[in-house]
Amino acid sequence: MANSTTEKPSYWSSFEKIIFRFFLIYLLLQALPLDWKYWANIFKIDWFHPTLTDLFNISRYTPQLLSSYMAGDYWGLNTFADWSILALIALIGTLAWSGFDRGTPRAYDRWYYFLRVILRYRLALGVIAYGYLKLFPLQSPPPTLSDLNTPYGDLSAWKIFSLSLGVAPSFESFLGFVEILAGLLLLYRKTVFIATFIILSFTGNVFLSNLAYEGGEATYSLYLIQFALVLLAYDAPRLYTLLTLERAAVPARFKPEYVTNYGSIGRMVLKLGFLLFFVVLYGQRAYTQYRMGGYQFSSRSGLLREGFYDVSSFVYDGKELPYVSKSSLRWRNVVVEKWPTLSIQTAVGLKPDTHNVEVIHRNDEAKAYEFAGNGARRYYRCEKNDGGGLTLNALQNHNELTKFSFSTIFLSDSTIRLIGKDAAQKVIDIHLRKIDKKYLLKEAKKVGRRSQLIL
Repeated sequence: MANSTTEKPSYWSSFEKIIFRFFLIYLLLQALPLDWKYWANIFKIDWFHPTLTDLFNISRYTPQLLSSYMAGDYWGLNTFADWSILALIALIGTLAWSGFDRGTPRAYDRWYYFLRVILRYRLALGVIAYGYLKLFPLQSPPPTLSDLNTPYGDLSAWKIFSLSLGVAPSFESFLGFVEILAGLLLLYRKTVFIATFIILSFTGNVFLSNLAYEGGEATYSLYLIQFALVLLAYDAPRLYTLLTLERAAVPARFKPEYVTNYGSIGRMVLKLGFLLFFVVLYGQRAYTQYRMGGYQFSSRSGLLREGFYDVSSFVYDGKELPYVSKSSLRWRNVVVEKWPTLSIQTAVGLKPDTHNVEVIHRNDEAKAYEFAGNGARRYYRCEKNDGGGLTLNALQNHNELTKFSFSTIFLSDSTIRLIGKDAAQKVIDIHLRKIDKKYLLKEAKKVGRRSQLIL
């Protein structure tokens, strides 16, 4: 148990007490893991071998009172409707508390102190978790071959934003370093103001970017911003007095005093546990994932030679379709990735999937980043079938050309013939010719940005 030591208890007016009661209840409901669904997922984790997915989901807790989309690798995020319910609960709690409150100013100082401690660690956990995904460029990987062969106007605003970050991995790593630094500064009382100033500048930009580019995490970024604002508000009056009014500012001297050594020891154990688990272990898991090639794409090797293929001939149900055909059946070009993904461009686009919330999927089948936000190409998972040929299964939700099954004939090093059927059992005969296509992004990387580039 902790008592408090300070030169003089702060003065709390009746109005300030009422406001504090509301925000104390509301912020504790937001920050503390009280949602039973969260704990149900916690107990499913193999704690002897926690994965990056497990640790990331732990870091991104938000209370979800209303039903929301959840999956094995995605524990869901709350909405503004959930916030409204929490605010209503806090209001009811404030009214009930005000009816029998006998708290002394020193008690309010103590409650305020422990509220800030909880918010500091919750905020630190959130920014450090995302920081590592940027420090080791995992969140926004470089553009794929399919991305490089997609017209700019067929990409969603969110995908363009993510790809723009992915082409500058050093900048992405710098952003991650800033987030991790801010999170570590939150763990020490004397540097909380610096940390919150950095976080508000950084996460505030993330919030605005999500709004501008139709991202899926505007609510979560605002969730972290509210904690940073509360922490900043504690030191802001003193900073205003010192820098703006140019008057002497009285430093905050409140510090809990523990009756026994157990309280102080427990505090150090919890801080050390936080550092070991969410800084050291999480960082190690993120680095290992980075060395394995990231988590946005399949970790398996592809079945065909990587590259861009022109579809020189396309025969559908005995009829050859011209290259300029406006039919969605006629393939124009094919991109084979180095993992078992194959993307096809036809004359007709499709409604892009909008998987714009960060999810670290364990299974390749659930990974949606590569095709999310792309309205020009149809993506397929390429697998071997029983006859030794290839089966293409559609990955996108809005792709009506769901499945193909082919026998593969390699006519030369650069020419492939695919003979098979689609989902409607129509016979298809396709000739693919590999094009030695150069990409400015890749060529510039080979010679360096300051060298002469010849295409």
